[in-house]
Amino acid sequence: MRHPAALMLVILCAVGCRSDSQSPAGATVQIERLRFVLPPGWHQVPANSTMRVAQASIPGPGTPAELAVFHFGAGRGGDVESNLERWMNQIEPAPGDTPQRETFDSGGLRITWIDARGTLKPGQMGMGPAVAQADSRLLGAVIEGDGGPWFFKATGADATLAPQRDAFVAMLKSLTSTAQ
Repeated sequence: MRHPAALMLVILCAVGCRSDSQSPAGATVQIERLRFVLPPGWHQVPANSTMRVAQASIPGPGTPAELAVFHFGAGRGGDVESNLERWMNQIEPAPGDTPQRETFDSGGLRITWIDARGTLKPGQMGMGPAVAQADSRLLGAVIEGDGGPWFFKATGADATLAPQRDAFVAMLKSLTSTAQ
């Protein structure tokens, strides 16, 4: 008989993804052609949109932040620059703050990510907050590789995401391609 916690992880997982294990390092998540490890304390939850292939809640003071993972199929979803620009248009940078950007290779994948602080603007078409959210942060990444791209986007209060920034990067570095 399965352990109740393991069974719950399987039940909570969104269609098209699965959590392979729970370890001190976090849950290993498998989605189409990609595997990654959620940081400790992050909890995989059911995707609240059919556009999402995985979703997680990120703990912190007050309201938890949210990680959404998207995959629209091989070669679909737009290029790196278009997605980074779209995400940067979703947040008004804090005065004197410049969004940070980095690109690195890991696990046979090319990963470009951004870190922006400021006011998260109201979303369009039901995506994003209903009203502007001051003191917010957006951590986003476009992952290129065989079967990609994949899109990882974490949004929430800066107080929640600032201490999780290194954990977000560690998650990105845990990405591995499972393409055959």
